[in-house]
Amino acid sequence: MARKVKHQNGLVAKAVYHAIRAGTTVAGMPDIGVTLPIARRLGRWFGGAPFNRKRLARAVENLEVAFPEWSPERRREYALRSYEHLMMLGAEMLYAPRQLTLEGWCSRVELFHLAPLLRSVCGDRPTIFICGHCGNWEICGYSLAMLGFRLHALYRPLDLQPMDDFVRQSRGRSGMVLIDKFGAMKMLPQIMEDRHPVGFVADQNAGDRGLFVPFFNRLASSYKAIGLLATRYRAQIVVGLARRLGGDRVPGTDYEHPPKGLQYRIESVDHFGPDDYMHQPDPLFYIAARYRRAIEQSVRMAPEQYLWMHRYWKSRPRHERLGKPFPKPLLEKIRQLPWMTEGDVERLLAHSARDTEAYLKAHPPAPSGEPAATPTEPDDGDDEL
Repeated sequence: MARKVKHQNGLVAKAVYHAIRAGTTVAGMPDIGVTLPIARRLGRWFGGAPFNRKRLARAVENLEVAFPEWSPERRREYALRSYEHLMMLGAEMLYAPRQLTLEGWCSRVELFHLAPLLRSVCGDRPTIFICGHCGNWEICGYSLAMLGFRLHALYRPLDLQPMDDFVRQSRGRSGMVLIDKFGAMKMLPQIMEDRHPVGFVADQNAGDRGLFVPFFNRLASSYKAIGLLATRYRAQIVVGLARRLGGDRVPGTDYEHPPKGLQYRIESVDHFGPDDYMHQPDPLFYIAARYRRAIEQSVRMAPEQYLWMHRYWKSRPRHERLGKPFPKPLLEKIRQLPWMTEGDVERLLAHSARDTEAYLKAHPPAPSGEPAATPTEPDDGDDEL
């Protein structure tokens, strides 16, 4: 049964909402060229602050998984840049409604290698658009709507009801429709039949019920709902990225060219359809593995613009939790993926062995031999779509 968000409503919620709106209005009064450098420095301070030590360490650990060849100093540097990006992302969205208008959008957003996406959404098959927490995923959906495509994007409703209403209305003015991710499978079939594109931010942890596929050569729980929709409606799948331009750092110095405004490039990273996945031995596994690989390629294009502090590898597959050997059927499916090399497979097996050891150390088996039960809160990324 799908979970529902418990909204905070009433006079207190409205007062909090108006306070937030007033604060964001004041913050958005200066020129964006003034605000972005401030937001960047604030993000770096927040990332390195003592109270954020645990999350920063998680970001560094995630970077070690993705880029084992990097030095510890470089991984910490990119973890801090991730916080810079996060704070700048929040600042940019204060200005987006004013700057990403019909008149101003084309001077702030570049379209690059988007022919596959446009052919898909203009064709006779449904289209699933996927991105990760890299760059500005909001601008991806916003731009599709500005181009005239009625994108339906899944999102987690905000706890504050007035703020949630505001977000829905502001996105709706551009033509984008937000869908509550909990229970969305009841609405998505009709949307797919109507040939409206559907958008997913699909790199979140999908919980114990997700499909475990390679992500930076480590098993990550991924949404199976995307594959179920794709195979049922024979949908085209496009994985894209909105990457911030400018603001590159010169090693050993301050920022040479701080970003002076909203400036993004949207590009297609991968696209595939039923001709690619329907003949696979396990189409759902192939779809999840391929879109995860495309998100990984997106991250490699702009690692400083990825939210490394998220728990992308939080859930672990059953064989790791039970301390059992790596399943041969799963290993065979991984080896059949055309982009996986034997070196990739060896690194994945090594990660799985370490994850098994770490899990059993944190959750010692009960006398019966089963892992001890550990109460956990539901993950926002659980595959309940």
